[in-house]
Amino acid sequence: MPFVIRHKSTMPASLYKKLGEDIEIIDVTSKAPEPWQKLSPFYPHGGIPIPFSPTHTSQSVEGIWQGLKVFEAYDIDPVKFTNDTMKKLKRTVRKYGRVRGHRAGVDGEELLSYRDARWLIYLPAYKYMLDHCVQSELEELRALGEKTTVVLLDYEKNDKINNTSKPLSHASLIKRYLDGEWPTLPDDLRRADEAP
Repeated sequence: MPFVIRHKSTMPASLYKKLGEDIEIIDVTSKAPEPWQKLSPFYPHGGIPIPFSPTHTSQSVEGIWQGLKVFEAYDIDPVKFTNDTMKKLKRTVRKYGRVRGHRAGVDGEELLSYRDARWLIYLPAYKYMLDHCVQSELEELRALGEKTTVVLLDYEKNDKINNTSKPLSHASLIKRYLDGEWPTLPDDLRRADEAP
C-alpha cells in the first residue's frame, strides 16, 4: 500500500505537486482532528500496559515513555501514567538535566539505553495501542491506501529505530504496521523478548 511520511509543516500545495492531486493527506499528530488524533502516542486511550510492569497501565504511550525516563537527579514519574490531558507529558533535559536511561519497568532496577528503550518500551507500547485501540482508524487508512497514496504527517521523519540522533517518527510505525512490516527485535535484545 502506498503510504509515505512527510513533515507536518509541509505545505499541501507542495505535496500535491510532488505526489499528485489525488493523494490523501492525514495528520497523525496530537494536533490532528478526530479521529486521526487517536494515532498519536499522546492520545489518552487508557489501559495501555507498561512494559516490564505486569500490574501497571498508562493512559498513553507517551506517558509510558516519559514516565519511565530517569535523569541525573530525578527518577521515574508515575504521574505521567495517569495524565489524560495530552499536555505536560514531556520531561526534558533542559528542566531535569542529563538522561541516564529508561527504567525497565515501574519497579525495575535496570536502566535501558535510549536505543534499547525504543525497542523494549516504546515499540511494544505503541504496538499495543495499534492492536487494541485504533483498529477502525487503521482499517480506514488501509481502505484509503487501496485507492491512492496516503501521506502521513508527523513532526518527525526518522524511520530508523536505531538512529537515536533524532526522535522516532510514530507515523513510520503506522506505515510499517499497515504494510505488515513491523520491526523484528534485534538479536542482542532477544533476552528481553518476554517483556509485555
